[in-house]
Amino acid sequence: MDTLPANRFDVWRRRLHQLLLLARRTLPVASGVAATLLALLLYNFFFPPPAPLSMREVNRAVDEAIAEITPMPAFSSYVYQVIRPSLVLVQVETPRDDGEERRGAGGLGSGVVIDNAGSILTSLHVVTNSLAITVTFADGVETPAQIVEARPELDIAILAPQRLPGLLVPAILGNPAALNVGDEAYAVGHPLGLYASMSAGVISGFDRTFRPPDGGQRLEGLIQIDAAVNPGNSGGPLLNRYGHVVGVVTGLANPTDENFFIGIGFAVPINVAVSGGGQSLPY
Repeated sequence: MDTLPANRFDVWRRRLHQLLLLARRTLPVASGVAATLLALLLYNFFFPPPAPLSMREVNRAVDEAIAEITPMPAFSSYVYQVIRPSLVLVQVETPRDDGEERRGAGGLGSGVVIDNAGSILTSLHVVTNSLAITVTFADGVETPAQIVEARPELDIAILAPQRLPGLLVPAILGNPAALNVGDEAYAVGHPLGLYASMSAGVISGFDRTFRPPDGGQRLEGLIQIDAAVNPGNSGGPLLNRYGHVVGVVTGLANPTDENFFIGIGFAVPINVAVSGGGQSLPY
């Protein structure tokens, strides 16, 4: 039964109290007891105690309490889920070290789908001098690909796959101009052949210059990050906290001769990487 409003509750309580006093003044003791019982019955009739909770209600209350104290998944896990369907493995076959024009040596890098035609953005140095390029989409579809655009001044290449997967999910391109030093930075790729790996860090700086250790072309206007990148990350997406691609990982700085990450990585801003490629940015 619905609870009566507070003012009605006070009215009923005063009336019952008056009835009880009247009964005690005008009736014998026994009748007074009966009147008291009657008043209590009337009170319980108008204001019944709450019904006991069912087992289902108890279980629901327990589940809600547990949900309130259970920590939410890490924010980075959402970023990974956003980019994972757009991530591509890029594998190449290159001439052997002895210079013979036969397949033997190989390498790998990362890439990201950037449009509904299946265009794959990657680093040019990953596919340079390749005899064959094979790309593998997130759903496992493996197909040959070819270079349709190369921009050496940015170390950027766009690949066209021979066959598209059943489910094609282009990445969302973000706005590097909205970034600040200290913002979250996520790099996703295949470092050292470890498929679909993710590392997290922050934006360390902007407008950096980097010259590859092999004496390649000097790159300018890069984003500096401290998210771990290693060989195999090249060509992979750099993401902001919303899972939007804000850059393409291109290299790492190391004062030693070793080719592994020490805390300084670089990425080409996505607006620069796709400019001239006919891509439509969301800003």
